[in-house]
Amino acid sequence: MSMNIAIDGPAGAGKSTIAKKLAAKLGFVYVDTGAMYRAMAYYFLNHGIKAEEEEKIASACDSVDVTIAYQDGAQQVILNGENITAYIRTEEVGNMASATSVYPVVRTKLVELQRKLAESTDVIMDGRDIGTCVLPHAQVKIYLTASSKTRAERRYEELTAKGVACEFDAIEKDIIERDYRDMHRETSPLKQAKDAVLVDSSEMNIEEVVAAIRAIYEEKKACM
Repeated sequence: MSMNIAIDGPAGAGKSTIAKKLAAKLGFVYVDTGAMYRAMAYYFLNHGIKAEEEEKIASACDSVDVTIAYQDGAQQVILNGENITAYIRTEEVGNMASATSVYPVVRTKLVELQRKLAESTDVIMDGRDIGTCVLPHAQVKIYLTASSKTRAERRYEELTAKGVACEFDAIEKDIIERDYRDMHRETSPLKQAKDAVLVDSSEMNIEEVVAAIRAIYEEKKACM
C-alpha cells in the first residue's frame, strides 16, 4: 500500500519547500500540482483550444493523462506518455494554465489524476485542500502555518534579496487578505483537516520543520 503525506496551509508557510525536501529524504514523489495544471494547458494549446472555449476544454479533459515521475532526482512531467517537462515553463503555457484552472472540470480532472497517482505511489502533496478534499484518506496530514508577520518577513527578505523594492506592511496586508479569501472561498476553503497535525513554523527554520514532520510520519508509520 502506498503512503501519502498531505501538507496544507496558508500562502507563504513554506509548504512547497518543506514538501520537496521531505520527499527527497523519504524517497517519495513530490507532486507538483502546478506543473500538472501547466501540462493540461500545454495540451489545450497544442490542440488549438482557446482559454475561453470552456466546452472544448471540458471535452478535451477526457483525453488527458498527466503524471509526475523522477529521473536522476529531477521531476519529469508526463503527458499521455510523452515527457513534456521542457515545454511547460513558457509564459504562454503559464498564462493558459492560469486562465483554465478556474474551470471546475479542469480541477476535477486533475484531482482524479492526483488521486490515481497517490494510489500507486508514495507521494507528498501540498496545497490548500489536499488533506480535506484531494487526499482525504492520506495516512499523514499536516497543517503547516506561521504567523502573518513571520510569513511577511520571509517574503520581504526574499524580495529584497532579489533587489525588488517592497514595503513590509503592504506584504503583510496582502498575506492577511489572501488568508481571508482562501478560508472563505466557496469551493474547497482552506481549513485544517480534523485529523491533521498542526505545525507552526513561526520559530523554526526549514530543517527543523522537515525534522518535525518526518518525526510525525515515522510515528504514524510505526502505528500502522
